[in-house]
Amino acid sequence: MADVILIKGRDKRIKSRHPWVYRSEIQAVDGDFAPGDIVDIKDCCGKFLGRGYINPESEITVRVLTYEKEEIDHFFFRNRIAKAKSYREWQMPGEHSYRAVFSEGDLLPGLIVDKYGDYLVVQFLALGMDVRRNMLLDILEEVYQPAGIYERSDVGTRRLEGLPEQKGLLRGQVPSVIRAQESGLKFIVDVQGGQKTGFFLDQKENRRLLQPISRGARVLDAFCHSGTFALTAAASGAKDVIGLDISADALGLAGENAELNGLDDVCRFITVNAFDYLRQAEQDKEHYDVIILDPPAFTKTRGAVGGAIRGYKEINLRAFKLLRPGGFLLTCSCSHHVSAEMFRNTVENAGADAKRVIRMITRGTQAKDHPILGNVPETEYLKALLYQAL
Repeated sequence: MADVILIKGRDKRIKSRHPWVYRSEIQAVDGDFAPGDIVDIKDCCGKFLGRGYINPESEITVRVLTYEKEEIDHFFFRNRIAKAKSYREWQMPGEHSYRAVFSEGDLLPGLIVDKYGDYLVVQFLALGMDVRRNMLLDILEEVYQPAGIYERSDVGTRRLEGLPEQKGLLRGQVPSVIRAQESGLKFIVDVQGGQKTGFFLDQKENRRLLQPISRGARVLDAFCHSGTFALTAAASGAKDVIGLDISADALGLAGENAELNGLDDVCRFITVNAFDYLRQAEQDKEHYDVIILDPPAFTKTRGAVGGAIRGYKEINLRAFKLLRPGGFLLTCSCSHHVSAEMFRNTVENAGADAKRVIRMITRGTQAKDHPILGNVPETEYLKALLYQAL
C-alpha cells in the first residue's frame, strides 16, 4: 500500500476529520499504486492520519474512508451501507422513498444511493467508488434486495475525476417511470431523464412546513419543477395553487402528479420564467397567502456568489410584495457557496426593501437522509426559511 505524505502544516484538515486531501497538500507519494487504490495518509513525520482511495487526476486527490488502520474490503463497505440503512430506519421509520447513502455524509465519499420503494438509483461520483462498483452493487443487493438498480452517473462531477458521464440499467429491472410516496402523496419519478436521480428527496421535511399554513390559501409555487411543493399545499387544503417553471417537460410531470393524486382541480401549472411572472404579478397587483421559492442553484462557484445574491434578493423582494398581510414565504437556496447567514441576510434585506415587517417562523435544511457532518461544511448545502409577513 502506498503512503501519501502531507506537507508540513497541511494536515489540519484531516486532523479535524475532514475527508478530503487536496493535491496542494501532498508532499509526496511513496510506493506504487493504481488510480482508485487504497492508500495511507501520513503527516510529514510519518504518523498515520487516515486511509482512503487515491485519484491523481482529481484536485481532491485522496478521499478518506477511515481514520483507523482497518482493512478496506467487502465487509468494510457492507458495514457502512448497513449502518446508513439503520440510521434511516431510526430517523425516518416507515419511509417509502429516501436517500439511502449520502456520500461523505455517510462516510462513503463519492457514492449516492436513492431508494424508491423496491428500486435503487445509484451515482458513482468518484473514481474510488467507480472501480469498486461491482462489489458495491453486490452489497446493495444483499442489504436491500431491490427489484432493480439503475445508474444516473450522468453528472459533471465525474469529469473532475477523469470519468465519463454514464447512465443505464445495472441490475434487475427498473421501469423508466416509478413512483415515490411522501406524506400520503404519490409522485412520478423519471429515473432515466429527471433531475438528480429523478426526485428531490432533500426537501422532504421542508415540504411538510406547508401543511399547517395552506388550508384555504391561495398559493404560488415558483420554480415548481414536478410540483412537489404545490401538491403538498393542495393536499393540505389550499383552495388555489399556481405552479411556475420554465421547463414544459417538468410541468408535464407536475400535471401528471396532480392528476395521480386527484388534485388537478386545485392546481394550475404555467410554463414561464418565474422572474418575469413575479414582475408581472406585482404590476397586476396580485396577492397570495403562501409563496414558495425553490430555485435551482444560482451559483456553483465561489466567484459567482455576487450574482447569486442579486438573484435571491430580487425574487424574495418581489415575493414579499405579493404576500397578503399574514401571508407566508417559504424560501430556499441549494447554492453551497451561499452560506446560511448570507442567505438569511439577503432575504431579510429583501423584506426590508419591500417595506414589510417579517417574522421568522422556522429555519430548515436538507432532510435527515442527507446527514450533515461536523467540520465538513460541504455536506450542508440546503437552506430553507419560513417567514410570515405581518
